[in-house]
Amino acid sequence: MAAYLQWRRFVFFDKELVKEPLGNDGAAPATVPAAGSAASKFLCLPPGITVCDSGRGSLVFGDMEGQIWFLPRSLQLTGFQAYKLRVTHLYQLKQHNILASVGEDEEGINPLVKIWNLEKRDGGNPLCTRIFPAIPGTEPTVVSCLTVHENLNFMAIGFTDGSVTLNKGDITRDRHSKTQVLHKGNYPVTGLAFRQAGKTTHLFVVTTENVQSYIVSGKDYPRVELDTHGCGLRCSALSDPSQDLQFIVAGDECVYLYQPDERGPCFAFEGHKLIAHWFRGYLVIVSRDRKVSPKSEFTGQDSQSSDKQILNIYDLCNKFIAYSAVFEDVVDVLAEWGSLYVLTRDGRVHALQEKDTQTKLENLFEMAINLAKSQHLDSDGLAQIFMQYGDHLYSKGNHDGAVQQYIRTIGKLEPSYVIRKFLDAQRIHNLTAYLQTLHRQSLANADHTTLLLNCYTKLKDSSKLEEFIKTKSESEVHFDVETAIKVLRQAGYYSHALYLAENHAHHEWYLKIQLEDIKNYQEALQYIGKLPFEQAESNMKRYGKILMHHIPEQTTQLLKGLCTDYRPSTEGRGDREAPGCRANSEEFIPIFANNPRELKAFLEHMSEVQPDSPQGVYDTLLELRLQNWAHEKEPQVKEKLHAEAISLLKSGRFCDVFDKALVLCQMHDFQDGVLYLYEQGKLFQQIMHYHMQHEQYRQVIAVCERHGEQDPSLWEQALSYFARKEEDCKEYVAAVLKHIETRNLMPPLLVVQTLAHNSTATLSVIRDYLVQKLQKQSQQIAQDELRVRRYREETTRIRQEIQELKASPKIFQKTKCSICNSALELPSVHFLCGHSFHQHCFESYSESDADCPTCLPENRKVMDMIRAQEQKRDLHDQFQHQLKCSNDSFSVIADYFGRGVFNKLTLLTDPPSARLAPGLEAGLQRDLLVHSRRGT
Repeated sequence: MAAYLQWRRFVFFDKELVKEPLGNDGAAPATVPAAGSAASKFLCLPPGITVCDSGRGSLVFGDMEGQIWFLPRSLQLTGFQAYKLRVTHLYQLKQHNILASVGEDEEGINPLVKIWNLEKRDGGNPLCTRIFPAIPGTEPTVVSCLTVHENLNFMAIGFTDGSVTLNKGDITRDRHSKTQVLHKGNYPVTGLAFRQAGKTTHLFVVTTENVQSYIVSGKDYPRVELDTHGCGLRCSALSDPSQDLQFIVAGDECVYLYQPDERGPCFAFEGHKLIAHWFRGYLVIVSRDRKVSPKSEFTGQDSQSSDKQILNIYDLCNKFIAYSAVFEDVVDVLAEWGSLYVLTRDGRVHALQEKDTQTKLENLFEMAINLAKSQHLDSDGLAQIFMQYGDHLYSKGNHDGAVQQYIRTIGKLEPSYVIRKFLDAQRIHNLTAYLQTLHRQSLANADHTTLLLNCYTKLKDSSKLEEFIKTKSESEVHFDVETAIKVLRQAGYYSHALYLAENHAHHEWYLKIQLEDIKNYQEALQYIGKLPFEQAESNMKRYGKILMHHIPEQTTQLLKGLCTDYRPSTEGRGDREAPGCRANSEEFIPIFANNPRELKAFLEHMSEVQPDSPQGVYDTLLELRLQNWAHEKEPQVKEKLHAEAISLLKSGRFCDVFDKALVLCQMHDFQDGVLYLYEQGKLFQQIMHYHMQHEQYRQVIAVCERHGEQDPSLWEQALSYFARKEEDCKEYVAAVLKHIETRNLMPPLLVVQTLAHNSTATLSVIRDYLVQKLQKQSQQIAQDELRVRRYREETTRIRQEIQELKASPKIFQKTKCSICNSALELPSVHFLCGHSFHQHCFESYSESDADCPTCLPENRKVMDMIRAQEQKRDLHDQFQHQLKCSNDSFSVIADYFGRGVFNKLTLLTDPPSARLAPGLEAGLQRDLLVHSRRGT
């Protein structure tokens, strides 16, 4: 009983009264006419119904008047007179259109069995193919039950005296059928059932006190006692193959199931059982709580009392009650057309229509969920149930209910599984609800956010959209903000996108929307001014050109602040004391590409406020001033611009970029700037060239006078320049020659050769120059001859002294030491050079015993020179090789001359003939140098 009470109860059947049809249209019995129909009266069966059965598309009834009634699907009731008195038993075969009946044609206990072929007619009534008495012997008894095998070869009849007769053979014909008593007992037979298992046929026999089975397909009919419990009339049935064709016996205490050779499981369904029936896997039991002995069916007690009766439909496999209802005076329960029909004593027919599987699953899912929770099933198991429940509801079209179940799977079930089901535009509300929950649980990704926002925009639900995006704090944001901004911008919800971008510091998106979509440049610029330095700098580099094009003045002001002392406009006054940040002004110059006026103002501001601005600022400012100067037509303004450009050049900012400034001045033909830069760069040759190109003779002379000390070749260039002029330039040539002669810049022969190119130049032009030059050379020759004479006399004297030292004795008459200047005392040391020393002084100061300490420094210099000259002799081969291989032999000779390779030192001890050769060599070297200089 306890197990039974724990069975879950469901309502898997719909109950309604069968109504009379509107017409013979073949409508199903359970079809209910439209509300308010005049023909919607309840179907009422004839009175006196005593027995019922069903099969072959009809409900079959027998009454106390001996008539058999047929109720087909069209609900058109038909009948015929089968017996003269009454009909007591009916059995409609399911596979053949054969009906077996038991009734009485006369008073007394003499029941007759009639077999009807419903497919054939006899005078309008079904053809009766066989009639025989039910009682095989002469003892009168009452028939209690009847069953027929579907192969038409077996028919069993049970009696109240405990006996069972078996008709074997073709039951529709007398001569092919044989009747015999199969069973005898002391208790009334209450139920019979054939069971076919392969080629073996069993017959179950149940009485009020026991259950047994017989094998009727062989000989001797072996019998098996199955149980000592029985049941009342109509309280037994045979299950279908789902329950392995078990024989069901519904006792008052339990319901037992039997195999042909043993008892199977039992179920504790209490209550006095009135009817047991098997229907499509369900066990149908009609019972009442008041316990009545089964024997009362055969006593005088009224079993058809007016007590209310309970009809229960059990699912034995899954152990739940599929349906339960209360009826009054149930006559029988029939199954046909896929439904159950309950006949009551008042003639009404109640249809029990089984609900479809999907509807039943709804209740089962709720049961599964509750059971899982009570058993503490993990979240994965619950999510699986919720998913299946959602799939079930979705397949039924209950999308609202389905999405609620799918919501309960969030965190366990892949969201894409649910989203694909609701992508249809008609289900967008369900999809929105699911995505909202997904975001609230912070399990949404960027694609989910995109989809949810698209749902909002398609629904045009601004209130929901605002509620979704306008969260109070960053921690409450359950979506990817950048994705949301993209979707809202694409959908045209710019104000919502701006709200998200501003509140979540997505500055780039805020500016994109303001500048590219709304075109609100003023707001965008103000927003940039509120940003921190790094972000303000990067955004001005990105959007500066657009802002400069539309609002140049305001943009320029912001750039000035950004590049000098930037502070966000939202900072308080207290923060103004802290040092601000500044950007590299050179990086913003491209922003002013089409705004030269603002560019000039910006650059001048930077040069004034921030003198250490990058060089690019000054370069651009110079270029801008030169452009303005070059294009200006008004003299006064042009003069002012000229002064500004010169002032900028003289500011000293172009020392490191001299070439760039020079190129700019040359490009704009700014000559004063070019000359200034030439002078600053010490490019005197270029200055000369400039004045020569413009034939500014006086300026040429002035440049030579001003820079001739630094670059003497300027005078030579000036002489060559004036020499090439065909016009009269005697004055300038004379001035140049004067400076050349004074500084001895050129050989006279070279001067003459240079002026020979000028056809206008006469001898008078260089007469004074040549006279002075010849006079100086004459003086130089005289000085050289005097020096030569002195050197020769000195040489002669020295040679005489050497000869005397070699040939005559040397008398040392020194009285003082050459080191300490004290009177000489023995021992003393004397040298041929004339110096004398105390021995102790000599030993203290001398470095060598053979050298005079006083003469040693000078002698050492001479010896070093001699050794160096000897080392240079080894350079001869190298010199010859370089001279042959070089393209410029003169440069090689000049290099060796500079290194003193050709210098030859002569010792005083050499003979005269040996000293003559070096003198000639020196003369040749001097002449070579003179001629080389003249050649240049």
